[in-house]
Amino acid sequence: MPCYAYQGIVPVVDPTSYVHPLASLIGDVIVGPGCFIAPGASLRGDFGRIVVEGDSSIQDSVTVHANQLRDTIIRRGATIAHGSIIHGCEVGENALIGMNAVILDNAVIGPENLVAALSLVKSDTHTPPRSLVAGNPARIIKSFEPHQVIWKNDGEGEYQKLARAALTDLIEAQPLAAPEAGRRRIRSNAIAVRLTGPTAALREKQA
Repeated sequence: MPCYAYQGIVPVVDPTSYVHPLASLIGDVIVGPGCFIAPGASLRGDFGRIVVEGDSSIQDSVTVHANQLRDTIIRRGATIAHGSIIHGCEVGENALIGMNAVILDNAVIGPENLVAALSLVKSDTHTPPRSLVAGNPARIIKSFEPHQVIWKNDGEGEYQKLARAALTDLIEAQPLAAPEAGRRRIRSNAIAVRLTGPTAALREKQA
């Protein structure tokens, strides 16, 4: 994986976490156990410390940066979806940050929050637990009951399973010129369980 020491400080990655070779970790970055760091993710600990606690998922093209005033902390089980920007802030335990959302300096996203895609959370914003946060600028839309928080990462979520599988099953390869006869499918229940309607019918036909 591309890791870069800065001022003699080397990134730390727990051996049970997976960091894709196209992600980059720079300087004072600490990644806990069971995390998945996807292609194109950039974790830049050149202005301060970044801590990613266990069972977290940082997906494709996410930018995580620290500022000089506080650590950037992604708490246990948080999911940072594709294209998001996490800057000098704290994301609470089991929070889900939607695609292309932006969390600015000194914001604190509460545990089990859902921040909607494309939201902009302004600096110094603090949100209570189990909040739906959405908009530009983002505001609290409603609160969730505990049973409604279905995106928790308890160590058996899709991205925790992917982190474990990627450590052994994700291998660089040359592309084939054409599909093989009887081409196998990825071993995953995620698509089969969630698809409904015409897409599900198409998937059944292709299987």
